[in-house]
Amino acid sequence: MKLCRIGPEGGERPAVIDDEGAAFDLTGLTADIDGPFLAGGGIERVREALAAGALPRLGDATGLRYGPPVAGIGKIVCIGLNYARHAAESGAEPPAEPVVFMKAADTVVGPDDEVRIPRASTKTDYEVELAVVIGSPARYLESPADAERHIAGYAVANDVSEREFQLERGGQWDKGKNCETFNPLGPWLVPAAGLDVPALRLRSWVNGEPRQDERAADMIFDVPHVVWYLSQFMTLYPGDVINTGTPAGVAMGLPGQPYLRPGDVVELEIEGLGRQRQTLV
Repeated sequence: MKLCRIGPEGGERPAVIDDEGAAFDLTGLTADIDGPFLAGGGIERVREALAAGALPRLGDATGLRYGPPVAGIGKIVCIGLNYARHAAESGAEPPAEPVVFMKAADTVVGPDDEVRIPRASTKTDYEVELAVVIGSPARYLESPADAERHIAGYAVANDVSEREFQLERGGQWDKGKNCETFNPLGPWLVPAAGLDVPALRLRSWVNGEPRQDERAADMIFDVPHVVWYLSQFMTLYPGDVINTGTPAGVAMGLPGQPYLRPGDVVELEIEGLGRQRQTLV
């Protein structure tokens, strides 16, 4: 099943899509898909209600707007240079420890919402990433083996970046990562149970041209390691999101550096987790 939030911005309603593509209303079960829902066994309640046929059907969801699949996100923690080929195209050595930076939760938009190129930007870039959504508090985990029980599920993220702001303006990366609309998320939150994460294939296209194509198995630091590692420095709370890094093929690493311009269309996909499509404005 796939959890989602459907409707206009600010008016999304929680829903679930079953394995046959039918959408069902969750408003009788929860006010939203958020941290308290995830921490309180919400995913299992939805699974049980869906199996029992207790949820009202929404009808055809085709053409409806998908919002971010998680509401009330506390923080977005990002991992940089987590694919060896991307580190190489960035001119960096593979890191000995995860590179960590933050994005503000207000960068999050729906998977098909417009992405706004910042004022004075000439180097806006795309990054397809596997997003991890935390389901229970994680602090000082003993080992990566402890991480799985703290993960609610996974989603597609676009870690949109402005490379001049990020790399050429001094200080840390945050200036190039926190512009408005710089974290499209969704369309779905897919529960972690039974998901073969290393096999997930991450791909992106710009104006129909293939750009990125690797599997999560190519990460330098896999998901359990990342969750364990972050828990040594901060508490991860239900509803927090971790962007786990992007594969090679971003504009910064390509010949001619074809950065995004108004009117460009970016599409991103992770097998089993859904597809995004954004127009740059």
